[in-house]
Amino acid sequence: MPILALTNINKSYIDEQTLKDANMTVEEHDKIGLIGINGSGKSTLFKIITEELSYDAGDIFRKKDLKIGYLEQQLNLNARGSIYENCLEKFSDLIQLEKDLKIQAEKLSENPENLEEELKKYSNMQEEFQEREGYSYNSKIRGTLIGLGFSEDEFDKDVGTLSGGQKARVALAMLLLEEADLLLLDEPTNHLDIDAITWLEKYLKEIRKSVIVISHDRYFLNNIVNKIVLLENGITKTYSGNYDNYSKKRKLDFELLKKQYEDQQKEIKRQEEIINRYMNLGRARFVRQGKSRKKMLDRMQKIEPPKNNKKTNLRFETKKTSGKDVLTVKNLKKSFGDHLVFENINANVYKNDKIGLIGPNGVGKSTFFKIIEGSILPDEGEVKIGSNVDIAFFYQELDNLDTNNTVIDEIWDEFPKLEHFEIRKYLAEFLFVGDDIFRTIDELSGGERGRLSLLKIMLKGANFLVLDEPTNHLDIDSKEILEDALEKYDGTVLSISHDRYFLNKTSNKIFEMTPNSLNVFLGNYDYYVEKTTAEDELPEEYISKTEIARRKKEDRENKKREKEFKREKQNLMEEINKLENELSTIDEKLADNATYGDFDLVTEFTNKRENIDNKLNVLYEKWIELEDE
Repeated sequence: MPILALTNINKSYIDEQTLKDANMTVEEHDKIGLIGINGSGKSTLFKIITEELSYDAGDIFRKKDLKIGYLEQQLNLNARGSIYENCLEKFSDLIQLEKDLKIQAEKLSENPENLEEELKKYSNMQEEFQEREGYSYNSKIRGTLIGLGFSEDEFDKDVGTLSGGQKARVALAMLLLEEADLLLLDEPTNHLDIDAITWLEKYLKEIRKSVIVISHDRYFLNNIVNKIVLLENGITKTYSGNYDNYSKKRKLDFELLKKQYEDQQKEIKRQEEIINRYMNLGRARFVRQGKSRKKMLDRMQKIEPPKNNKKTNLRFETKKTSGKDVLTVKNLKKSFGDHLVFENINANVYKNDKIGLIGPNGVGKSTFFKIIEGSILPDEGEVKIGSNVDIAFFYQELDNLDTNNTVIDEIWDEFPKLEHFEIRKYLAEFLFVGDDIFRTIDELSGGERGRLSLLKIMLKGANFLVLDEPTNHLDIDSKEILEDALEKYDGTVLSISHDRYFLNKTSNKIFEMTPNSLNVFLGNYDYYVEKTTAEDELPEEYISKTEIARRKKEDRENKKREKEFKREKQNLMEEINKLENELSTIDEKLADNATYGDFDLVTEFTNKRENIDNKLNVLYEKWIELEDE
């Protein structure tokens, strides 16, 4: 059953039409990916759905009392209070209901004259509190914050002291905790590491809510959505399935449209030749037939020629060949004050390696890159660059660009030997045309700055590319262009990325960084996942006897822990059932007319009920913790 339907929505800003006949239907529990190039109107569509923006034409149907939760890219987060306190605000009415319940219980213990009415009121409040899972809101907050990468030690941190990325995660946590029927998520994975993104995927797949997500993370879209809505030139088109299904169908659609266009062009040409022959004969009868065919041809609905969106012409080439050993890192250690970032980091990068560097936020990946660059010195250890190695760096903050420069000066300053016409040609290939080249860097969007940084790297002709989150500011089309360029590149690449689709396409090795080691996996991201989530598949004849014995012992211990875990859950459930039965018995007695006349008995039952409630609250939280393990 639809909970939201948009029909032929139109929206213009002054003389520019952003949306033109945009359509979308959201069913209950739908998970929809909304995609399109940067600036195509995706965020505008979200603001129309939430009624932040008006629209010029079209219709919107919303289910009665539809509750919508919206996570914007531009945060509007309360700068006061702790992380946990901000999350508690999402349960303010539930917390108030909890307080009202206690007040109502106290009323009952005072033996009011209208006891039956007060008892019924208490029972209704109790039922509502249980239906809304009032006993578990603290567990929900804790589980959500931990899932998004916060430690319990950080729960009391003041929101005003957090970084932009941390604030984004708090805002996401608060949205996920809302009682909403439909969640609108605008780039929710931007500030999450891979572990947090994986948790978010699991959460979104399991919740019985509808979700529309704007995302350039194709791996994320593959894992959660059942529909893709493409917004292109103001018009929407819906595809069933995940991103990969959309990609295949999109290519088939393009090929079909191309064939239909070519067939129609052949038919138009054939008809025009017939018309010309008729008209050239000069006789009235033939001229009439020619004019008749010409009218038919004019009335024909012409198919627009299919065209791919204009794309950046990105290609990486090396000006010289490096030696076999490109980078050697030995026993690297780095601290900032009393905070140890990492230690015992050892790595070897060889010619033609395409390496993806992964690890949780805060483990020191960007610091590691800056040590390679030489802008930060290590406390211990050695970094050795190989012979004939020429490095080009891409910085996720894009702070290698001079914000006071114009676009053309940014290139000319670094490559002064290039002719003016050459620079303009390169800039045009990277979609900087006309007056765009005279805009200053601080006027550019994140995606435009990303393209300009990639152009500088391309022109450098380096044989070793060190890239820090190169896909962060790119739309899907630009990501695919970058991936194709890196696949064809004959140099060496080391990339920090949380974009798992990118890692799969461009990596033949994965470096997993931890605070005290760097682990190497000889494959792409999917290979890494396989090796870190499943047991080693090697036959036993290739494994030492010591390793076999260790595995058997570990297996026994795991089975023992699993058995104890199941027993603990079973005991816990039996205790919960017992207390819930006691609660039901008390409620029946409190509802019995014979009880009303005995004030002491009502007080006794009410106090017992409150004690059982408190015990159940603790047990419910423990149960949820066990479920999360």
